[in-house]
Amino acid sequence: MASIFTKIIRGEIPCYKVAEDEKYFAFLDINPLMEGHTLVVPKKENDYIFDLNDDDLSGLMLFSKKVALGIQKAVPCARIGVAVVGLEVPHTHIHLVPINSVSDLNFKNPKLKLSAEEFEKIAKRINEKVIL
Repeated sequence: MASIFTKIIRGEIPCYKVAEDEKYFAFLDINPLMEGHTLVVPKKENDYIFDLNDDDLSGLMLFSKKVALGIQKAVPCARIGVAVVGLEVPHTHIHLVPINSVSDLNFKNPKLKLSAEEFEKIAKRINEKVIL
């Protein structure tokens, strides 16, 4: 059965897309820790990041770097935090989170509540800054 992320990639479930190429897809987390919190996934369904072959893993990281640089240009922050938890959805995904302190990357923190219009504006700002 397709994961929720596969359904998002296929367009079966709407999302706030940030960037896409032939192998990878980035979209805003709908329960963000911080404004601009983005998920990056391979289009090919895979449960565990370290089961990816070396080319796909390095490709995912290089794509994530491009997205992170775009986020940092679009969202004021000190850094882009990176987290790979891998337990929430059985599809490899990287969290890119704009942070100003280490505590900003705590998944126990309250999630932001944003409107659809706010998500759309954030996704557009980031998309305009991502250079693929």
